[in-house]
Amino acid sequence: MAADIVTSTNDEPKAYGSAPGRWSSYARELFASRRPPPLGSVDPDKIEAAAREKLKDNPGSFGFVFGNAGSGETYRNNRAAFGKWQIVPRMLRDVTHRTIETTLFGIPHPSPLIIAPIGCQGILHEDGELATARAAEKLEIPMILSGAAARSIEAVAKANGAGHRWFQLYWPVNDDITLSLLKRAETNGYSALVVTVDTMAIGWRPVDVDSAFLPFLHSVGIQVALSDPEFMKAQGLDPDADTDIPEFPYDPLKLDELYIKGDEKTRRGVRLAAAWGQQAVNGMFRTWEHLKFLRKHWEKTLIVKGIVSVEDAELAIDNGVDAILYTLTGGRQVDGSISTLLALERIMQSPKIKAAQASGKFTVLFDSGIRSGADIFRAIALGAQGVLLGRTYAYALAVAGQAGVESHIKSILAEFELTLGLSGYRNIGEIQGKAEEVMIKVE
Repeated sequence: MAADIVTSTNDEPKAYGSAPGRWSSYARELFASRRPPPLGSVDPDKIEAAAREKLKDNPGSFGFVFGNAGSGETYRNNRAAFGKWQIVPRMLRDVTHRTIETTLFGIPHPSPLIIAPIGCQGILHEDGELATARAAEKLEIPMILSGAAARSIEAVAKANGAGHRWFQLYWPVNDDITLSLLKRAETNGYSALVVTVDTMAIGWRPVDVDSAFLPFLHSVGIQVALSDPEFMKAQGLDPDADTDIPEFPYDPLKLDELYIKGDEKTRRGVRLAAAWGQQAVNGMFRTWEHLKFLRKHWEKTLIVKGIVSVEDAELAIDNGVDAILYTLTGGRQVDGSISTLLALERIMQSPKIKAAQASGKFTVLFDSGIRSGADIFRAIALGAQGVLLGRTYAYALAVAGQAGVESHIKSILAEFELTLGLSGYRNIGEIQGKAEEVMIKVE
């Protein structure tokens, strides 16, 4: 049947097989195009496979995103946890008109989706984080810039324009450098600081270890540092310009050869990488006492990323944190860890957490394992107020740059909006924190 659009006095334009809704209409758009989607598929597994193929001449770059800690058990736990919660659709309800709009930290957003911080995007696509930032602005989706980005804080802010952006901090040892990063983030319109506490050291990642693949050694993914005046002053240098970016594609063997031959640019990068390695993600573990320093010097929203225990979540409230982000860095840090969905379920049983959330003073965010609209539904139902999308958008970036990121985000939000309606609900408020009403748990 042709995808003819019809209208009525009460409804938005309609087409066979679709329904009104800001994001649901993407299905109508794809059907009407009579062509495959921009990524070749909307299936995340096929997008992952396409990214692997796209990067076949640089397998380390694909593995850097794909790899997990240890045996990959935590990654598998994250995915398996979703299957234990099954949605129970309700019928004969008027859910013709739906919205997945929400409010986070007093700011309205068109969906609960947030683009997760993924470092070294410059090894996936020549535009790196700039492509992601442009896609985020166009779709009005908040993005978190990784502290391990291959572009500067300023360059990403410019690409993101009027978009909503947060900055992820890999906490330097030197307080002056930390304060410089905070100042740059605030000056450039980053409205939240996301301090990562689960990556004080890099986890045991066999895919990277087997290939000795670590872009940071060649100063790829430390552009936030190389453009920082305090860090570079400590090295006796001026900060790099926004145009000083890593070469694409990233070729570690080529750079190793240049280093051996004495190429000064390459050797400079390696020296600076070693200096930055003495500042961040180097095995120095921070404490709640240290967090007071960030709370004192960052007046905007403060989010702690990497919480999975009830006790730590409650400590976050005691220490003046505005939000916690349940994440295990996609299963890349601790093998055999609790799944983040189970962690969310446990933490939302805490009366202290629920009361703080209900008061509007504390926000619960979720990350790790999201690959579909149904996954977003489950996380919201279990109590999350915002949900982060990670690996799959990075695969989309590798395949098709900004257009790929846009297409993938529209796809997953279209699926979520449709899942919400087909399950009998009109908005997020009807399912948020109501897991026992809208789902059943099976073992």
